[in-house]
Amino acid sequence: MTQGAGQGPEAERTATLRDFRVPAYVHETGPYGHSAHPGDVVPPHEADYPEGYTPTERSLPVVNRGDTLQVIVDPAAVPQAASVDGPGALFVVGDVHGYLDELVAALQEKGLIDSAGNWCAGTARLWFLGDFTDRGPDGIGVIDLVMRLSAEAAAAGGYCKALMGNHELLLLGAKRFADTPVNSGAGTATFQAAWLLNGGQKTDMDRLQDHHLQWMARLDAMEEVDGHLLVHSDTTAYLDYGDSIEAVNDTVRETITRNDADEVWDLFRKFTKRFSFRDEGGADHVRSLLDTYGGTRIVHGHSPIPYLLGEVGSEDGEDQSGPLVEGPHVYAEGLAIAMDGGVTMAGKLLVQQLPLDI
Repeated sequence: MTQGAGQGPEAERTATLRDFRVPAYVHETGPYGHSAHPGDVVPPHEADYPEGYTPTERSLPVVNRGDTLQVIVDPAAVPQAASVDGPGALFVVGDVHGYLDELVAALQEKGLIDSAGNWCAGTARLWFLGDFTDRGPDGIGVIDLVMRLSAEAAAAGGYCKALMGNHELLLLGAKRFADTPVNSGAGTATFQAAWLLNGGQKTDMDRLQDHHLQWMARLDAMEEVDGHLLVHSDTTAYLDYGDSIEAVNDTVRETITRNDADEVWDLFRKFTKRFSFRDEGGADHVRSLLDTYGGTRIVHGHSPIPYLLGEVGSEDGEDQSGPLVEGPHVYAEGLAIAMDGGVTMAGKLLVQQLPLDI
């Protein structure tokens, strides 16, 4: 096995994450007695918010991925995703979080890009579910790849599109508002502090350019494709922003455009909520979204599958092997498909063709 590109020595990784790194798989307890989870942080006294919302607590750390195996795929040996009649095959990608090498390998394995990293899937349709940056080594490289593939896929008659994740909102906020205090509902918070707590990488901020910011600010929050309602977060908070897909997307974009730190913070904190579909009543929560926005199944990222399964290692942190994620997790009476394989936890970056054959 070889070490993934961008993975420097352990000392360098620790310096990059500064003092925000803790040992792998140590459970950090949130205000409700549950472990904190990747993807969300906002001041630690916000105990009045619903379960699963911890946007200012330090989330679980990035696990050293020195075991990364670089996969070289011969495109000729991979079935092509293109279709000669009508729209091409539909694929979705879970949270990438800066792991560019893993993303390239996964897209090559599915026959979506060739050995040079160029789109080779013709009319195939590819959706990213958000969270391109933070925790991993090359979030800006991930955004650059997605932007380039969008142009190449469109030229070939297919498309590559992306949704807004909570980490896009977090990076936008950290860049625009930095240490400006926001109304967190309990104490003082800033986007800069939340970004650092959630694995913000200085190298990403240094390389962030206006065209990256403009691209992120225009991303849709949700879309319905072939009966699949695609969203980033497993939350019903989308209902707060409109009663149609178009209304939600317009409201989110307008909120970002107004450039009000408190409004963007409120949007960010709602996008960090999770687990609405997991426990008792979860299927009903999914149905509320499907009834409002359309589709027969919801497909989301945000909450790593190991957390949805309750498998995150031992309480004392001794078990660092982690759960084995081989593919998407179907739950909520078969109505929800989770796509975050937990790449930041030495899990798997998932690229999946839809519909699932189950």
